Amino acid sequence: MAGVQMREGEVTASIYGMIKEQRYAECVQTLNNVVQTYNKSRAALSLLGYCYYQMQDFVNAADCYEQLTLMSPEVEEYRLYYAQALYKSCLYDEAMRVSCQIDTPSSQGQIKKLQSAIKYGSEDIPGAQSLVEQCPSDDPDTEINLGCLLFKDGHYEEACHKFTTAMQIVGYKADLSYNIALCHYQMKQYAPALKHIADIIEKGIREHPELSVGMTTEGIDVRSVGNTLTLHETALVEAFNLKAAIEYQLKNQEAAQEALTDMPPRSENELDAVTLHNQALMNMETNPTQGFEKLQFLLQQNPFPQETFGNLLLLYVKYEYYDLAADVMAENAHLTYKYLTPYLYDFLEAVITRQTSPEEAYRKLDEMASKQTEALRKLTKQVQEARQNHDDEAVKKAVNEYDEALERYIPVLMQQAKIYWDLENYAQVEKIFRKSVEFCNEHDTWKLNVAHVLFMQENKYKEATGFYEPIVKKNYDNILNVSAIVLANLCVSYIMTSQNEEAEELMRKIEKEEEQVAYDDPDKKIYHLCIVNLVIGTLYCAKGNYEFGISRVIKSLEPYQKKLGTDTWYYTKRNFLSLVENMAKQIIMLRESVLQECVQFLEHCESYGRDVKAVIEQPLEEEPMHPGKNTVTYEARHIKALMLQLM
Repeated sequence: MAGVQMREGEVTASIYGMIKEQRYAECVQTLNNVVQTYNKSRAALSLLGYCYYQMQDFVNAADCYEQLTLMSPEVEEYRLYYAQALYKSCLYDEAMRVSCQIDTPSSQGQIKKLQSAIKYGSEDIPGAQSLVEQCPSDDPDTEINLGCLLFKDGHYEEACHKFTTAMQIVGYKADLSYNIALCHYQMKQYAPALKHIADIIEKGIREHPELSVGMTTEGIDVRSVGNTLTLHETALVEAFNLKAAIEYQLKNQEAAQEALTDMPPRSENELDAVTLHNQALMNMETNPTQGFEKLQFLLQQNPFPQETFGNLLLLYVKYEYYDLAADVMAENAHLTYKYLTPYLYDFLEAVITRQTSPEEAYRKLDEMASKQTEALRKLTKQVQEARQNHDDEAVKKAVNEYDEALERYIPVLMQQAKIYWDLENYAQVEKIFRKSVEFCNEHDTWKLNVAHVLFMQENKYKEATGFYEPIVKKNYDNILNVSAIVLANLCVSYIMTSQNEEAEELMRKIEKEEEQVAYDDPDKKIYHLCIVNLVIGTLYCAKGNYEFGISRVIKSLEPYQKKLGTDTWYYTKRNFLSLVENMAKQIIMLRESVLQECVQFLEHCESYGRDVKAVIEQPLEEEPMHPGKNTVTYEARHIKALMLQLM
């Protein structure tokens, strides 16, 4: 058929229909064809820029408006749209240059607001302040902009007041509610922050069911909702990110991860920088390789969340990639001064130094510790004075500052202790902890590590019990929330101090809770009781009673499909390798029936361990282990071969 061609006007009419239905992606596809067909039609280019802007694709929107300013330099409106798109693309210098070329008197108020936003985005706070002060004081936007400036300066309470006042004038707006929530978050007032977040989410779900909030968490496969202006106006992404941050701060790991999956679904290439950062951070325990990739990717973007740089370095240190941390700091000296506080810089430098000079690292950490203890003593005095004056507000402020100072002191203390822990000089570690008892005796991390160091000395089980017990009792009704190794060490401490009844009672409690979980979720693997039994078995093996110790280890892994995991295999193989070594040296002899039981057990591990990793590899290893060798099956077969040789 000699094709019937649509005229440009008819094409534009069909586009308006798509725009009305918010089918912007389809519009873009059609308009690109129109632009090529009609040699950059001005009407089509204008609509194309509008659609790109609605899709939050500001770079392409800016490109369209730039072409329009060249085609129609007399139309100031195009120049304004061009400047706005450049600003949204974070091209602040170009945006300012274009905005300065607009001299229409009627647009000057709008231009002032845009220029102040550009200055704010480029972190020229005095410049932004000067422009905001030139705007009409009765304009609600002026109140909002002043709130943003106060927030940037750390005056969160005053900023919160400005945003609240603006919302009273203009009515409810999701972005303003988010700003108020953010102020409360910065002031550590999590309850009011969560209330504002809940309002944003509830309103978003009610008014925009098409955004599929919570569908991903429910396991429903839904398509991406895209980065539309509607999504931006609901502030749902921002609200869920803030909710995740609050839950993360409160150590509710599962709730933090759930907040990220609850947000409207988007494909990975559509995710904003803050969401990527939070995904990396909050899924680090389960997927560290991907976490590092995301943080490294963000560091190459402009801009990126300012926490990215410090968090990447701290995670390198946590996973003991000290060389990588040192390289990133050296290659990004400008970011080091911009994004790291003096405290964090000194801390990272000291930890990295530990690899080459433990003595120098200890000296640096000791200097930091002295500064922190001095600050803690001053703040203790301030708290006491405020209480004497019955000034509740001053007490609250001083207590918050004290808690923040303590959170800075604990990592320094732990790094000092780690230097001697790695040397297995546990007595010296205990001395370091004793020096800090004045400030840390109520801190959970400190109490846990004191318990561990007392336990490791093998003659202080009674003292270790005194530190482990409060941790367990605090979570007695949800005992599986306690780390398995804490429960195991407490049981061993009970046994070593002849408190066998207490050990048995604790194990019955763990068994009861595990049975309940197995009933509620039959497929869930739980290792707590297994690890407790493994550690007790290890204790007997270490004392030379291999017959009882090994039998305890074997029983602890039944049923294999539920109890055989990377952690449980780690304890198991240590005992079997110790047994093989002592048999080879002819230090011990076991009955034939016990040896046959060991071989049979290893055969079971072979059968059930094909998909169980023997070792969790470090996330950034250049040469990964051979997948066939990194299995429980491979290692169990190897140990069985050694045993058969000795038999």
